[in-house]
Amino acid sequence: MSETFGQVLTAARRRAGLSQRELAARILKEDGDAISPQYLNDLERDRRNPPAQHFLKQLAHALDLPEEYLAFVAGQLPEDLRSGSFAPEQVQAAFHAFRRTLRG
Repeated sequence: MSETFGQVLTAARRRAGLSQRELAARILKEDGDAISPQYLNDLERDRRNPPAQHFLKQLAHALDLPEEYLAFVAGQLPEDLRSGSFAPEQVQAAFHAFRRTLRG
């Protein structure tokens, strides 16, 4: 069974030695205010959908995780892939390569 976004977030925060309050203070909304510890708690308990790319990027930095990994466990494509224009064959080939890599 694969880990949920919340489980990954919780484990990474604990490895970093941060409380929810400390991590929340490092993650800023577009208006410059920090997210609330309650919002972070809801994310960790999978009570909310994974956040937008803006937050994923900050969480990855604060927790020393690759942005692509957080996007993957959040079920999202990285921003640069969402905004591109790709032929169906390119997308199919990319997913085949991705699956081969993960399956080893």
